[in-house]
Amino acid sequence: MNLIVAVDKNWAIGKENKLLVSIPADMKFFRETTGGKVVVMGRKTLESFPGGKPLKNRTNIVLTTDTSYCVKDALAVHSVEELLEELKKYDREDIYVIGGESIYRQLLPYCRLAHVTKIDHAYEADTYFPNLDDMDDWEVTGESEEQTYFDLEYTFVRYERKY
Repeated sequence: MNLIVAVDKNWAIGKENKLLVSIPADMKFFRETTGGKVVVMGRKTLESFPGGKPLKNRTNIVLTTDTSYCVKDALAVHSVEELLEELKKYDREDIYVIGGESIYRQLLPYCRLAHVTKIDHAYEADTYFPNLDDMDDWEVTGESEEQTYFDLEYTFVRYERKY
């Protein structure tokens, strides 16, 4: 299983159920990386999308404890165990965890690859991603040249779990 996330310099990912910043090249990378694949998210992440609708051209799976939750064009599962059982139907290389904070924390132990867009700025935030740089079992295996969007600098960093 993979994950994809954009973080600021403090590993923050959002505020009030919104992304901290929208960088077109990061959005394009997200679309190209997850297009045609399986995306796993929490209910609040899904509800943050335009119209609260699932992402097009992907299999959308929502992990929520709300057993009555259902949404058109997405599958709702209600526990990590149920999710893992459902994911057996797919190639694990085609599965991307896309947020939010609690979903990332619950599923990080099952992930082998992380695509992290690191933004060199500190935002006011209320949700965070675990700092992979502080974890002994993750290592950087690739990094893009520094990119710039207006006055923001960012890099695309690939982390892999060490075995």
